[in-house]
Amino acid sequence: MYYSKCSIFQKPLRKTRFIQCMYVVGFMDLFGVSMIIPLLSHHVKSLGASPTVAGIVGSTYGVLQLFSSTVVGSWSDVVGRRYSLLTCLLLSALGYALLGLSTSITLFVVARIPVGLFKHSLSICRALLSDLVTETERPLVMGHLNAASSVGFILGPVVGGYLTEHEGGFYTSSFICASIFLLNAGLVWMLPWSDSQNRTDANANSSSKAHQQRAKQNGSDGTNHASGAEPEAGRREASPLQPAWRQLSSVLLRIRAVASSDMWDVFLVRLLMAVAIMLYYSNFSLALEERFALKPKVTGYLISYSSTLGALAGCLVGPVTQLYHNDMSALLLHSTVLTCSLIFLYATAASVWQVLLTSTFFAISTTIGRTCITDLELRRGGAQASGTLIGAGQSVTAVGRVLAPLLSGLAQEVSPCGPPSLGVVLALAAVLLLLVRMPRWDGKGRAKNP
Repeated sequence: MYYSKCSIFQKPLRKTRFIQCMYVVGFMDLFGVSMIIPLLSHHVKSLGASPTVAGIVGSTYGVLQLFSSTVVGSWSDVVGRRYSLLTCLLLSALGYALLGLSTSITLFVVARIPVGLFKHSLSICRALLSDLVTETERPLVMGHLNAASSVGFILGPVVGGYLTEHEGGFYTSSFICASIFLLNAGLVWMLPWSDSQNRTDANANSSSKAHQQRAKQNGSDGTNHASGAEPEAGRREASPLQPAWRQLSSVLLRIRAVASSDMWDVFLVRLLMAVAIMLYYSNFSLALEERFALKPKVTGYLISYSSTLGALAGCLVGPVTQLYHNDMSALLLHSTVLTCSLIFLYATAASVWQVLLTSTFFAISTTIGRTCITDLELRRGGAQASGTLIGAGQSVTAVGRVLAPLLSGLAQEVSPCGPPSLGVVLALAAVLLLLVRMPRWDGKGRAKNP
């Protein structure tokens, strides 16, 4: 074990290249997906679907993601990141290839099933990076991954929109997206996984000790409740070739452990903020048109500007975390307060310039908050269950995607400012919960106020 730990630290360049390859995977992932997302509603309507049917078909992906996120994340803890990541990439490629062959609504729905079930490659990348780096390095690395992914999400619609102008553009975009996922799978296959496993074992050792120390300070027995297993250092992942029933049993045990752990406050904060942010964006274009007579083209520029700032903000997470001395609870609280204030300023904006100002800082605060909540989930749950925890967080966000459109429609009946006003209420509830429930950490993994 100690030899493995030393050998990987003698190869910092290889570790850096491995992490940089994960950034490339994240960029290409959302680049390919964002080529398709803006075209889906138009394509399903071109197949003869009514608005109601189109809405039902569109919700299929979100429902599948809701139930599969935690399962796939836990599965990656059981069988290993490499095997699970390759499986997700290949089956996602299959789904997008089938989408390129969809000439009927039935085929369209069939194509969305493998994507809805296995499009969790970014979640597994986050879990893998969490395994590879220390707790102090994790916010910086996660921020860079979010930045790379956001750049892909900005550029993808441009390419997809250009291809749509040509005959059969949607089908061409679908096959290009499938090819991108295959290329990602090839890149993942060629990575030096033996070194990453050594690094994972070394980190499991240090993270397990830190988790036990925090647990003792909080009056518990030091058991890693979120992982549902013993916290011994250097515990190896199970072989992907073990029987399916044994894999399923391990997955269910991990999910049950996370569900029974005392982390409801972290997940509730994630849910409240996810819905609040979605309410901010829900009727953004329509509200600006009604309130300030802005044309959709100008609104599109404003959204692109905000997205670009969000991508750049990912690079600020590391320095800001150092400024807070690695106190992620305090950073999450402050970013949540800022987000709540910005949603309020947007809801009460008297001019377009005020909307521009709120959009500028909103992109930064939400990017930092998203990284903070993920880091807190991993700190509270333990490094041994990172895939399960990140998957559970994605499931919570999926619940927000289901609730936000309904709440937005109801609030919009009252006023164009109804959705963001409701978002202020939810964000304020998240702030109060953080003030009551969240402990403060001193940057060394010790609770200031246990």
